[in-house]
Amino acid sequence: MRRKIPVLASATLAGALLATMAAGGAAGPALANVPADVNKSDRGRAQNVILLVGDGMGRTHVTAGRERFEGAAGLLTMETLPSQGYVKTYAVEENSGQPGEADFVPNLVTDSASSATAWSSGVKSYNAALGVDAKGQVVPTAMELAKQAGYRTGNVSTAEITDATPAGQMSHVLARGCQGPVYSAASCQNTEVSGAALATDDIRVTPVAKQIARNGTADVIFGGGLGRFDAADEQALQAQGYSVLGSITDKVPATRDDLQAASGAKVFGLFNTGNLTVEKTKQDNPTAVQAAEPSLSEMTSKAIDVLVDGKKNLKGKEKAKSAGKGFFLQVEGALIDKRSHANDAAQTLEEIKAFDDAVAVALDFAERDRNTLVIVTADHECAGFNIIEKGTFTNAEALTPPSNVDSGNTANNSAPSRTQRSTLDPARSTGPVNGAGAGNAGNFAPATFRTADDAADVQDGSPEASLWLTYLSGNHTGADVPIYSYGPGSSAMSRTLDNTELFGIMTDALRLRR
Repeated sequence: MRRKIPVLASATLAGALLATMAAGGAAGPALANVPADVNKSDRGRAQNVILLVGDGMGRTHVTAGRERFEGAAGLLTMETLPSQGYVKTYAVEENSGQPGEADFVPNLVTDSASSATAWSSGVKSYNAALGVDAKGQVVPTAMELAKQAGYRTGNVSTAEITDATPAGQMSHVLARGCQGPVYSAASCQNTEVSGAALATDDIRVTPVAKQIARNGTADVIFGGGLGRFDAADEQALQAQGYSVLGSITDKVPATRDDLQAASGAKVFGLFNTGNLTVEKTKQDNPTAVQAAEPSLSEMTSKAIDVLVDGKKNLKGKEKAKSAGKGFFLQVEGALIDKRSHANDAAQTLEEIKAFDDAVAVALDFAERDRNTLVIVTADHECAGFNIIEKGTFTNAEALTPPSNVDSGNTANNSAPSRTQRSTLDPARSTGPVNGAGAGNAGNFAPATFRTADDAADVQDGSPEASLWLTYLSGNHTGADVPIYSYGPGSSAMSRTLDNTELFGIMTDALRLRR
């Protein structure tokens, strides 16, 4: 049966948000009719849920990461999780109905915003929408529901924390680019959905940074995006009891040392003015200032520590409300997607490994805790990542392309036949390259990488390297993405499911909904 998702009036949410903005208070928008525990049975229920999202990570990304770092016979940590399946990622067009409704109009290739809305709120929406359905109505998120029910909450990303995936749990806007700090109301509008320009006090045109800094949805926030916040945001966070690492007002990013020293019930730490630095760049430049940024696994570990240990610092009603409750944590490896958009295989591979290291941190905690549901998936595939046969090239660059003639069944023949050729087209491909060749728009050759199985003297970028990688495009694809899970309720994900179903699986696991 398809679950019914309550739609919240945007005016009510806007009023609540603006009231707290004016007061600098901590209370987020009220979410009505959400019982903390509606199930008598604990079958499939968990104390904690950790959702890890490899942004842009398709099945081939996982395979390439495995072969690069673990070898052909090895496994990444995520691949060891016992329940495995696939997730459908399609979005819908603006003003579309939901699947099964008469006005349903699918869009087969999603962006990160509509995908984040799908698992955060359980509804299909249009590309660029966050926390609203395809007709612009505000819908509650799983993190908001968890927070209201007394669970501790955390949101970690290697992107700007106002970017689509993390923002999908903590905000409601018609256009994902409405992030802050300076952004005109008109630029946040989408009159194709709202029908007319909205008043500036409507939550749906309130910059994401303003919402995050005031609604208290996440107790722990780690990532990038310091430049999206201003002094008023820092004051609002501190008024709610957050320990703010670094300085928003002075635009001083937090560091790994700040992260390790952080304590308290609520911690807000942004480690770059924009997205965090890719792991390969930090490895290649260990003395650069960016090398002081923490890794995704370090942020994940610290987030879990704060969510668990920081609970003892709660007081009054908040302490009472959290009694017997665990936490809900979302972790995003964002740069898999961003480097796939750039067709940069070298940096993409390192980001896959960094994400898998974060999965290992979550799994280690879950195995010790024995009451935590871990879900590892992606929002979409990016760029049509492919592993091709060693010594071959892509499409037009194939050394011996098929002639399109089937001698055994002439009904399969096509015309005109493709002409055989034995050399590469020098105008389009310069041969096997890696790294530097990514900036050449005319370079269609594969990127080549040594793997864990290659001889010690084999180098990246050489024809001898066994992993040959190519891309189909510079944008998202409509391919299904893998899902791996462990813990209570994980068996529900050993199949092909829709991304909207993750909302119900997670909220059911935490006893938030029927």
